[in-house]
Amino acid sequence: MKYEVRNFDNKKVGEIKLSPEIFSAPLRQDILARMVHWQLAKRRSGNHATKGISQISGTTKKPWRQKGTGRARQGSLRSPQFRGGAVIFGPVTRSHSYSLPKKVRQLALKTALSSKAASGALLVVEDLKAGVKKTKDLAKKLENLGLRSALIIDGFEVNEDFARTAANFPEVDVLPQQGINVYDILRHEHLVLTKAAIESLESRLK
Repeated sequence: MKYEVRNFDNKKVGEIKLSPEIFSAPLRQDILARMVHWQLAKRRSGNHATKGISQISGTTKKPWRQKGTGRARQGSLRSPQFRGGAVIFGPVTRSHSYSLPKKVRQLALKTALSSKAASGALLVVEDLKAGVKKTKDLAKKLENLGLRSALIIDGFEVNEDFARTAANFPEVDVLPQQGINVYDILRHEHLVLTKAAIESLESRLK
């Protein structure tokens, strides 16, 4: 499938042939959902925890004798029924991540790329040499391209001048091709790929 290549002045500068296997894959909502859940699970810190009775500092002495006081029998002031005591079956520090097959991850990325291409939200540019170093100048070029919320993917190395200027836009993210992921693609309105990014993705996903 042929796709036009534009520059940051919104002028057509050529065409590129996109692999239909990667950019015309059928839409699989179930695969996208599995991938997003997997990514969000990996992002969870898992450092929430409560203290068990062995972790509570305090005396180990029995509060009062077993019988004859008229009170309920107790073995420790660190028990959960007392203020400042332990928590029973509370959360512990752990990892929330789980495994997802590589083929599923690859299919999810292909599906996400295809969904952007099918909806017209994919933009291919020659490179990230926008010729600007000021935020206001880049803002005009992005507005001219109709980009408000965009994920911009470069090759193995991102153009530093462009990335530094684009960092001032809260809804624009710039990543190298190895950082592309399904969650970021879906949460941005547009996806911008350089020719170098497309070459890397096609060699990686075929």
